[in-house]
Amino acid sequence: MHLTTPVPPIAADSLLLFLLQTGLLLLVALVLGRLATRLGLPALVGELGTGVLLGPSLLGHVAPGVSDWLLPRDAAQFHLLDAVGQIGVLLLVGITGMHLDLDLIKRKGTTAVRVSAAGLLVPLLCGVGVGLLLPASLMAGQGDRTVFALFLGVALCVSAIPVIAKTLMDMNLLHREVGQLTLAAGTVDDVFGWLMLSVVSAMATTGLRAGSIVQSLVALAVFITLAVTVGRTAVGVLLRPVSRPGSPGPAIAAVVILLLGGAAATHALGLEAVFGAFILGILIGQAPGFDLSLLAPLRTVVLAVLAPIFFATAGLRMDLTALGDSAILLAALAVVAIAIAGKFVGAFIGALSSRLTRWEALALGAGMNARGVIEVIVAMVGLRLGVLNTASYTILILVAVFTSLMAPPLLRLAMARVAVQPGERERELRTVA
Repeated sequence: MHLTTPVPPIAADSLLLFLLQTGLLLLVALVLGRLATRLGLPALVGELGTGVLLGPSLLGHVAPGVSDWLLPRDAAQFHLLDAVGQIGVLLLVGITGMHLDLDLIKRKGTTAVRVSAAGLLVPLLCGVGVGLLLPASLMAGQGDRTVFALFLGVALCVSAIPVIAKTLMDMNLLHREVGQLTLAAGTVDDVFGWLMLSVVSAMATTGLRAGSIVQSLVALAVFITLAVTVGRTAVGVLLRPVSRPGSPGPAIAAVVILLLGGAAATHALGLEAVFGAFILGILIGQAPGFDLSLLAPLRTVVLAVLAPIFFATAGLRMDLTALGDSAILLAALAVVAIAIAGKFVGAFIGALSSRLTRWEALALGAGMNARGVIEVIVAMVGLRLGVLNTASYTILILVAVFTSLMAPPLLRLAMARVAVQPGERERELRTVA
């Protein structure tokens, strides 16, 4: 009888290093997150800074020997951290979807579309324009200038549902109408952003082909159609047996399975996995008779453990030493300024055109400006495709960091002047404690 040779377990050295890396990242993220909170900023700020502190930007520059031992440039080893981080961000986005107020989006749908459209077009055009003017030293090899400019436009127009969600949660703004509108507009931004990214990626590899655009649109339409028809019913049926008061374990397991299944489905269709988790989160939140308070332990673990690890790993791939070159530094300042202004102006115009107040428009512009880890993912795609080099990749990471840092104080300033509506208090009471 032939016996299949079992897959060998992870090597002892790799396991030890993974445990040390995970524990250290979480420890530093906790410390820096608490420090950020004491300074009046959301914990996200400190968690993003963890990767910068322990990555090549600081530790790798000050103590390269320690850095090479603790965080070796080995893809297989690094991907272990990536896997943990991916689980964290998918669950975080799913939890966000569960608390999305669909009734509000239906009432404010026109506003969300206007804010999203302006928030897409203005930074897209700004990004393409600056991409045509940046020095060739920021392009990878013999890359095509048009593709580089289009890619930069896409990178500057995306929002980041995970960062927006974490910021709104940390600041207790997720139940506010402006917070809900920010998520709704950011969701539309991300859908179109990923579709545009697929188009530009195709241009970078095989050239612009109508087939790839049609395929992405069909995949998106199929998934959404199945989600709102078969998916809505299936989620309700699957959750009904585990909706038992006082017994959260089965409910948590079922919800995690659904979120990961949704993420896998969109990933298999060539769309972003985060989008699938978000849609499944919406379906779970709308499931009849399902008590979201059963998921309080899951929410605690995700926000306190998994999400911080994800945000910490995001900063490990950037290298600020590239800014020692004055030309790169000037280019970085220009791109960051244009990224902030383009997204903010677009969202601000969209909000004012919907007759929102100036303070509400300011809050929407500040919230949607947070690019965070989605920007990192886009930058990594550009690096893999050969559109970006190390310098331009680092610049896009700076966009992610600076826009995420500036969102909380602007949100706090604006929301202090926006009156609380009665419906917002009711929504806050429904939020998982």
